Amino acid sequence: MHQRKIPSSGEMLPVVGVGTWRTFDVGAQPAGRAPLAEVLRLLFDAGGSMIDTSPMYGSAEAVVGDLLSAADSRAKAFIATKVWTTGRDNGIAQMRTSMRLLKTDRIDLMQIHNLVDWRAHLPTLRAWKAEGRIRYLGITHYTESAHDELESVMRAEKWDFVQVNYALDDRAVERTLLPLAAERGIAVIVNQPFGGGGLLRKLLRRKLPDWAGEIGATSWAQLLLKFALANPAVTCVIPGTGKPEHMADNLKAGFGIYPDSALRKKMIDEIAV
Repeated sequence: MHQRKIPSSGEMLPVVGVGTWRTFDVGAQPAGRAPLAEVLRLLFDAGGSMIDTSPMYGSAEAVVGDLLSAADSRAKAFIATKVWTTGRDNGIAQMRTSMRLLKTDRIDLMQIHNLVDWRAHLPTLRAWKAEGRIRYLGITHYTESAHDELESVMRAEKWDFVQVNYALDDRAVERTLLPLAAERGIAVIVNQPFGGGGLLRKLLRRKLPDWAGEIGATSWAQLLLKFALANPAVTCVIPGTGKPEHMADNLKAGFGIYPDSALRKKMIDEIAV
């Protein structure tokens, strides 16, 4: 799988990971966890590593931790989770709980979710990074109305990562945030690369265009992921899925070539309607 550089360290990160919102919130039932174990196996076998989760995703952190432990695959994973509460002490307690649930003493990336009380949490994240409890720190937001605030915070402080929505029908981050991330040396994680799911569901009713073969895309999912990855500011995409067949399909977007500017324009003109 292709890899891209994390600007703040030079470490290489595989370009396709997996998100766990809703899909990994299955509790303790073995029947619900079995396909998720296969999702992670496929991710690692293809050379991927990023698993993005959060305390707000129900049982997802616990499920990820248990599956990684059962498969003895923690070393293969790049675990990204979030702090999503107000107040310094509450943030510390929440992050400690995340580590316990994820069965690890070091989180690869800790993100301040939706910028919630980011000023209170940033000193803790910096201290924990210096101590080796976390490797990278970042911020996230998912609404276009927050882009001005996100831009301000990206300019005001030094971040390793930023996580934003970006899809063929949701390109607002192209105006300022993606160029700013490139300028500031901030790695970019893309969530909801399928337009929150609505775009992909609509496209599945249509025939895949012949020109998809120009970039080796054999499905709509791969086409949408390759659109996002064609932007050089993007480091990794994290489509969420709990289905092994969808994970296998998504992973193919991490290989081959990506659309050039002319093909990206064609995609926008013909698809994002």
